[in-house]
Amino acid sequence: MIIYNVTINVDDASHHAWLKWMQQEHIPAVLSTGLFNGYRICRLLEVDDEGATYSIQYSCNSLIEYNEYREKHAPRLQKEALDMFKDKFTAFRTLLEVVE
Repeated sequence: MIIYNVTINVDDASHHAWLKWMQQEHIPAVLSTGLFNGYRICRLLEVDDEGATYSIQYSCNSLIEYNEYREKHAPRLQKEALDMFKDKFTAFRTLLEVVE
């Protein structure tokens, strides 16, 4: 299993609106691509940065699915986030493989 992890720090003033948008708009749009089979939202508890920091973890079965998402859908969906919350957040992405 592959985990596509997006870690995001959102400024305090935009935090609640951003979280609502993620839950109601962005995450459903990512899942509607049909390439991910689940997600998890985690809030980091011990962070030195200002604002709220979250880890959004999307799971898929293979790198083929992830690469299709990255090539066909990610640019549009990332642009939507920038359009909605420009200068209100920073994000970095990591790709993980579940080892059992």
